[in-house]
Amino acid sequence: MPRLDDYRLRLGRHELVPIVTGGMGVDISSADLAIEAARLGGVGHISDAMVKTVTDRRFKTKYVKAKQAMYKHNVDSDDKSSVKFNLEHLVEATRMHVETTLSRKTGSGLVFINCMEKLTMNAPKETLKVRMSAALDAGIDGITLAAGLHLGSFALIEDHPRFRDAKLGIIVSSLRALQLFLKKNSRLNRLPDYVVVEGPLAGGHLGFGMDWAQYDLATIVAEILQYLKAERLDIPVIPAGGIFTGSDAVRFMQMGAAGVQVATRFTITRECGLPDEVKQEYFKANEDDIEVNQISPTGYPMRMIKGSPGIGDGIRPNCEAYGYLLDANGKCAYITAYNREVAAHPGERRISVMDKTCLCTHMRNFEIWTCGQLAWRLKDTSIRHADGSYQLLSAEHVFQDYQFSTDEQIRLPEPEGANA
Repeated sequence: MPRLDDYRLRLGRHELVPIVTGGMGVDISSADLAIEAARLGGVGHISDAMVKTVTDRRFKTKYVKAKQAMYKHNVDSDDKSSVKFNLEHLVEATRMHVETTLSRKTGSGLVFINCMEKLTMNAPKETLKVRMSAALDAGIDGITLAAGLHLGSFALIEDHPRFRDAKLGIIVSSLRALQLFLKKNSRLNRLPDYVVVEGPLAGGHLGFGMDWAQYDLATIVAEILQYLKAERLDIPVIPAGGIFTGSDAVRFMQMGAAGVQVATRFTITRECGLPDEVKQEYFKANEDDIEVNQISPTGYPMRMIKGSPGIGDGIRPNCEAYGYLLDANGKCAYITAYNREVAAHPGERRISVMDKTCLCTHMRNFEIWTCGQLAWRLKDTSIRHADGSYQLLSAEHVFQDYQFSTDEQIRLPEPEGANA
């Protein structure tokens, strides 16, 4: 029986196990998780989503506190256009996150960083350029452009000395999106080093509308592979979303994919940045607990566990501390929704906002539980304890289950204490 380990992902001079761990923010795809993937010969992602919050938590910096103090006077104002990010702090935080991660890397694999275009941060181009440039300066092996078309993103770093050295890729959900990206960047004579094709069963933000169920990852991958062959473009294609077993992955490799990107099964590993009690919520989720909604202020549909505490919570916007989703005019869809509910319920101490969420605050507090459509199957990948909780897995166990499993099988872990 074929195994995923029978194949290799080739990115330039690198020959890798064809497993890429997805870049889940905020620090859900932790440095620990990325380092394990690299040690085992694959590609691990960290994320730069709310990177200053991540460094404050990991390294005891005070970036968020300093930003909040600077704009404290603006907390009660509806106008957030004055709330800016300190770009020097953004550089420092990004470099600290990347350099510290890379300093611990072992093995033959690579560490990439996921950069979301939709983290507009009240200055979309300026902050995106700083984030990408700082990551390159810090030595990141590659950058994956996510959550947006990124039509101008390559141009922001075309003068960087590592523009043609680092691996640069993009996430798309359709052939049309890839074609637009390639056409826009044709003048740069710089093709992406890889394309992640994210299907409708992926977790977090989706590149589809609420009609996502009408689409199929295998169909989209086949269209893109056919197009690239016809155009004689040698760009590795990496499917993502709903790839739950090694056998699922092998089917894409047999189609001509270069590797697969997987994330949901790593949410319940010890290396994942989610709190352990939240990991248990992932284990407990049933199929009807997974929903796609439109509460993200980014405008993209988002898949999550519908018991997420952040859904419907009417917390006051904290853009003075965070503000990652403020657009170029200082606007955020959650602020608009929050102010509408405040006006509709004068005098109430606690309101509910159902149509949007304060994504910055709730992702920071791990209260929006994003997941893939098949998260309800996580309980079948581990062992249930007598108290009803599930045994957490190691990233190595999950990685190697993808790598070596056959015939749709999922290998369960050794019971804790079995070798004691």
